[in-house]
Amino acid sequence: MGREREAPQKPQQQQEEVVSYTVEQLVAVNPYNPDILPDLENYVNEQVSSLTYSLDANLCLLRLYQFEPERMSTQIVARILIKALMAMPAPDFGLCLFLIPERVQMEEQFKTLIVLSHYLETGRFRQFWDEAAKNRHIVEAVPGFEQAIQTYAIHLLSLTYQKVPRSILAEAINIEGLSLDKFLEQQVSNCGWTLEKGHGQVQLIVLPSNEFNHPELKKNTADSIPLEHVTRIFPILG
Repeated sequence: MGREREAPQKPQQQQEEVVSYTVEQLVAVNPYNPDILPDLENYVNEQVSSLTYSLDANLCLLRLYQFEPERMSTQIVARILIKALMAMPAPDFGLCLFLIPERVQMEEQFKTLIVLSHYLETGRFRQFWDEAAKNRHIVEAVPGFEQAIQTYAIHLLSLTYQKVPRSILAEAINIEGLSLDKFLEQQVSNCGWTLEKGHGQVQLIVLPSNEFNHPELKKNTADSIPLEHVTRIFPILG
């Protein structure tokens, strides 16, 4: 739940019970009310500290910034973009960036985040982690960033590989050595991964089957045509 805010009262309502609304309710009722801007900014900080996320509330805040650019907090905007990166593969980063003025995007921290987004979208994880390491002061402002990107990297690998070499996985999630061994143990125990040896004793990680890395699992749409649709064809053919 978002933080609560007292609803504005008309004079004749002063003696009535005060009604409180969550930020999500305020956004739903009146998303263009500039009076809720401070609440939305506080809500961004709450998302950061509580490891939660609300795209709708963040988009609402960015739209309000468009109408009142003098009230824009670049720190808040950066946090919104970092949280959007953490939501990949959802297209949230692009949706947020579209609402940010170009002059703001040209600031160094935002140029960095745009580069990081490009690396993630194209699966260039080694370049991503190198760039992120150079800009820890930006990305580490939001707890959980590294873990969220690792989850996205594993998701992307699972769409491509049935068996991924250890070196490829290590590069994608930026974990090596004993730390990677411990990570693999956890995944084997909890996520259905298995380990095997490939050619040259290279360790391979066998990922769970899905319709992308095992196309034969994809349901054939021709096999799923409802019977009533088929029966309608016969009179036409006759």
